[in-house]
Amino acid sequence: MLLAKYSILRREVVSKLIRSFISDNSGATAIEYALIVSLIAVALIPALTNLGKKLSSEFAEVGSALK
Repeated sequence: MLLAKYSILRREVVSKLIRSFISDNSGATAIEYALIVSLIAVALIPALTNLGKKLSSEFAEVGSALK
């Protein structure tokens, strides 16, 4: 009798955990933010690389003018 009650209680606890896991959306939100950040990074890398090349050439010009 006690074992049957324990088994039923355990099933209820497990079903509550499964329901709460299925209804939890915080993981999906974190993944969405990670995707947005990665897309921004993909857009920024070429722009910053190009800016770095331009700045390097400008500093080279200023350095050669100062010599």
